[in-house]
Amino acid sequence: MRFFENKFPDYSPGSNVDINRASWVAQVSQIAESIVQGMPAALENCDGGLYVGNAGISYMFYWLSQNEAFKDMRKNYLEKAVIYANVSQEYVKNSGRDKASFILGEAGVHAVSSLVYEATGSSSKADKYAQKYAAIADVCLPMNFLRCGSDELFVGRAGYLCGVLNLNKKLKRSIIKEPVVHDICSIMIESGRRYRQKNPSTPLMYAYYDTEYLGAAHGMSSILQMLLSFPSFIKSNEDNEKIVKAGVDFMLSLEQDNYNYPPAMDEVTRRRPDKEELVHWCHGAPGVVYMLARAYKVWGESKYLDACIRCGELTWQRGLLKKGPGICHGVAGSGYVFLLLYRLTGDQKYLYRALKFAEFLFSPEFQTARIPDSPYSLYEGWAGTVCFLSDLLQPEKAEFPLFDVFVD
Repeated sequence: MRFFENKFPDYSPGSNVDINRASWVAQVSQIAESIVQGMPAALENCDGGLYVGNAGISYMFYWLSQNEAFKDMRKNYLEKAVIYANVSQEYVKNSGRDKASFILGEAGVHAVSSLVYEATGSSSKADKYAQKYAAIADVCLPMNFLRCGSDELFVGRAGYLCGVLNLNKKLKRSIIKEPVVHDICSIMIESGRRYRQKNPSTPLMYAYYDTEYLGAAHGMSSILQMLLSFPSFIKSNEDNEKIVKAGVDFMLSLEQDNYNYPPAMDEVTRRRPDKEELVHWCHGAPGVVYMLARAYKVWGESKYLDACIRCGELTWQRGLLKKGPGICHGVAGSGYVFLLLYRLTGDQKYLYRALKFAEFLFSPEFQTARIPDSPYSLYEGWAGTVCFLSDLLQPEKAEFPLFDVFVD
């Protein structure tokens, strides 16, 4: 099995969810220090961008600095965020790789550097890196600017738009002119229409390295989520809204009887053995839930919220993953599903469930989990887990790193 059995009793309606603030602050602070020791700011630790590189550590310290529970360490954390951002900048200056990539490459480094410097009060430096990010938009405009697939989240247009969302929201100003954003969105839809000629059973379809992925990491759910995150685009053209909604509803139609979603189209009919299914943020319901939540925010239809809740039920059953602590395919990624549902519903049950998953990370049983290849990183390791644990202390602002659905 890919998951530990969930032995926790479920939430008892009406009971109080007790989160020991001081204890979790101490725990998070200790882990953050161990990350500095285990993955110092150095050029050899920068490959992999936000995903497994130093840029992700910069984001972790930035996120901690924005949390009221860590206000006494804010200055220290921002100083560390700057150090990690600067070495990441030095790395991408000479790498020449993945220029438009938000998660894996240069664009993401510019985005995080901008956020970090804005938080330090240096708006001029923040604008410098924001403009570097904005200048990359032209790279995304050719239909097939990447041979592997130009639309997905890690290296493609969906990721680039994800960065735009983060910069606009956290800097509180528009970084890229709306017509340019609309152009990128239009190209994404046209790309999905063209690829559909290979698979006419779907309203839109995309591929990454010749695989028609469906999940959040490389697939259609995050592409649709990003399109939905720009309502000015969706609402500006009835045909665009119609085809995006058809895409979301197609995804919803793929829900399995156990509430999971297949990782790719080739597994829609050829399912894995039940206990070998992927129930991760990257592939499966814990990532698709963000697209469904965004659809609910845009259209307000209960079927999308109901589907989110079903994703949560599956995650409660199978989300204590054996692959490690991280947010991509680990326990923290599962825990973020409950923080999302708490924000959507206000139901204390989901805060309780998030707390239980946090506690499990420090249980003797979890010590037998696999150690990730990048154990300190944002997506695979403890840096993303630190974001999750700190968000327990501000659940009304909780946000899966760089993947927020609560945008205007």
